Amino acid sequence: MARALSLLAFVMLVFSTGCQAGPHQNSSSVEQTIRTNISRLSPGFKVDAIKPLDAIPGLYEIRSGNNIFYTDASGDHLISGHIFSTKDHKDLTAARLEDINRVDWNMLPLKDAVVSGDPKGTPVAVFTDPDCPYCRRLETELPKAKGLKIYTFLFPLTQLHPKSYAKAAAIWCAKNRHETMLDVMLRNVPLNKLPKATCDTPIDRNISLGQSLGINGTPTLIAHDGRRHAGVMTAKKLMEWAK
Repeated sequence: MARALSLLAFVMLVFSTGCQAGPHQNSSSVEQTIRTNISRLSPGFKVDAIKPLDAIPGLYEIRSGNNIFYTDASGDHLISGHIFSTKDHKDLTAARLEDINRVDWNMLPLKDAVVSGDPKGTPVAVFTDPDCPYCRRLETELPKAKGLKIYTFLFPLTQLHPKSYAKAAAIWCAKNRHETMLDVMLRNVPLNKLPKATCDTPIDRNISLGQSLGINGTPTLIAHDGRRHAGVMTAKKLMEWAK
């Protein structure tokens, strides 16, 4: 809320100081000004793209990696936060992030995932950590999400959960991977009660894949058209989002 109020205050300032002059300026000149002045904040700040924000004249979107920031034509201020439409209650920033961070579904190595759900359902990929409490909450929703085929990539965040890598390996080497995953995540079966991990696993490949996609938290979901979502969703919202 604090960020939203700060953004609102800034937008009001932009309009009160003549933001309508923005569209008449040379776009390449504005972009260069923004790049130059934003670099004063941090020389290492990476600016991948700059574009005018259609929803708010005078405001510009800055794309940096998988993130979005905002500024005015002067580049004297950098805003971090989400813009919401009061008309239709939409999170415009979230929608834009979803669009620019799409993943090519065809490049996902589905053979490295635990498969569950409807065999003929709409495919959804989930990057999950067996010890992540939010991932466990998502697992309680997935059985209620009808018509989805779930590909779960075991993605242990060992900095947060030291035992998660060993649990992920045990899950992969189990005779019934999905059931063993539920044993760990929903039934709290401890590591010493799990099958021994004596097979080759894709865990390291999954970690490299997630890092290459800029995934740094779990759960992270990827729809079949490449949209991604970070965090838990209810079964109803997941079905709507996936399809």
